[in-house]
Amino acid sequence: MTDTPHRPEIAVPPDGPEAPAPLWSRPLLVAVISLGLMTGLGWVYLGLMVAGMLGGHGGAAALGPGMGVFDLLFGGELPDGLLKALAEAICGPSFGHHAAAGPGALLTLVLMWAAMAVAMMLPTAGPMVLAYADLAAVARRRGERVASPVALIAGYTGVWLGFAVVAALLQAGLVRLALLDPAMASASPLFSGAVFIGAGVYQFSALKYACVTRCQRPVPFFLVRWSSDPVTVVRLGARQGLFCLGCCWAMMLVMFAVGAMNVVWMAILGLVMGAEKIAVTTRFSKAIGVVFLLIGAWLIGDAVVAQWPAARPA
Repeated sequence: MTDTPHRPEIAVPPDGPEAPAPLWSRPLLVAVISLGLMTGLGWVYLGLMVAGMLGGHGGAAALGPGMGVFDLLFGGELPDGLLKALAEAICGPSFGHHAAAGPGALLTLVLMWAAMAVAMMLPTAGPMVLAYADLAAVARRRGERVASPVALIAGYTGVWLGFAVVAALLQAGLVRLALLDPAMASASPLFSGAVFIGAGVYQFSALKYACVTRCQRPVPFFLVRWSSDPVTVVRLGARQGLFCLGCCWAMMLVMFAVGAMNVVWMAILGLVMGAEKIAVTTRFSKAIGVVFLLIGAWLIGDAVVAQWPAARPA
C-alpha cells in the first residue's frame, strides 16, 4: 500500500501461523483502547466539575432537568476528601458566578466544552473509527504499512476542540445577556424553547441529511481515500469530524437549553447522536426533529400562558 490514495483490495489473509504482533500495532485494539480511555477521561472531568458545583447555586437540581438525582445521591454536597479537593480545584470557588469574566473563567469554559465534546462525540464516532481500524488490520495482515487509528482520532477530535472554543465564547456571551443563570442553566423558557425549535428545524435540513448520511457510511469514504501516511489519515479524521459537526452541532447547542453542566442530558443526547449514526435511514433523525419541535413549542407556550394574566390589563 503506497501513500497515494487508492482503493485497497480487501482479501482474506492466508491460513497458517502468524507471528504475534505488539499490542500497539493491532489497529482494532488500539482504536478500542483510545476511544475508551479518552471518553472515560472526558466523563471523569465532567463528573468532577459537577461535583465541584454541588452545594452551591441551589444544588445539582439547579444545573438542569434531571440533575436533582445527584442531590439525592450526595445529599447536595461532596464529603471532605481528595475527590472534593479535585473538584474544587477544577471548578474554582466562583465557577458559574462569573462564567463570562476573565481569561481564567473562559479557559475553564473551554475545558468544560472540550471534555463535553470528547465525552459525547467520541463514542458516536466509534463505528467510523472501528471501520477504519478493521480495514487497517486487514491491510496489516497482508504486510502493508498502515497509519494508527490514533491519527484518525486526533483529526476528528481536533475539529470538536475547535467547536469547544466557539461554544465557550458563545456561552460567555449568553451569560452577559443574562440568558444563562449562575448555574449555567437557561434563565428563560422562551430562550430554551427557541433553541429546541432551532435544533428541530435543522434536523430536516439538506445539510443535516448530507452530513448524517456520510456519518452512517464511513467505509466507502475510507476505501476511496485510503492512505498509509499518518498526516493524510489525520486529515481524513478531520474531514469525518467536519461531517459529524455538520450532523450534530445543533443538538450540542441544545445543552444551552437544558443546562450546560447537565450530565443527564449529555448522556441522553450522546445516545441519540450515536443512534443517528448507526441508523440506515434518516427517519430517526426526523423523528428527533419532531420531538425537539414539540418540546420547544411546549416550553414557549407554557411561558406565554404563565405570563398571560400579568400581561392583561387590570
